[in-house]
Amino acid sequence: MASALKNEDLVSYRRILQTLRSRLRGDLDRMTDEALGRPAAGASGSVSSVPLHMADLGTENYDQEFTLGLIENEQGTLGMINEALDRMEHGTFGQCAECGEAISRPRLQAIPYARHCIRCARKLEGGE
Repeated sequence: MASALKNEDLVSYRRILQTLRSRLRGDLDRMTDEALGRPAAGASGSVSSVPLHMADLGTENYDQEFTLGLIENEQGTLGMINEALDRMEHGTFGQCAECGEAISRPRLQAIPYARHCIRCARKLEGGE
């Protein structure tokens, strides 16, 4: 099945995906530095990041776990964005990976890296 999207639509979605990818990469770099305790650019090295109290240590551990979870989610989204850009190169962007039907424009506008149409996404998530 040929893609139902026009060339100008593909250009627009490619731009959106590339912008999203660039933003996520920056977010991932910042969160990784934060989770690993690396000082931010321009920060002075004079203040220790070692907690002074047991409660501070627990909070720091929680914050690190939370940040690592966010990193994992962002990496997954980044992977889906890269897959969407690959589908553009192969001429299958905008087609459901499950049934082959066109993914609706409103769905692509909301989630430009969507792999499935609404019906198949619901079925795969167990909602049907």
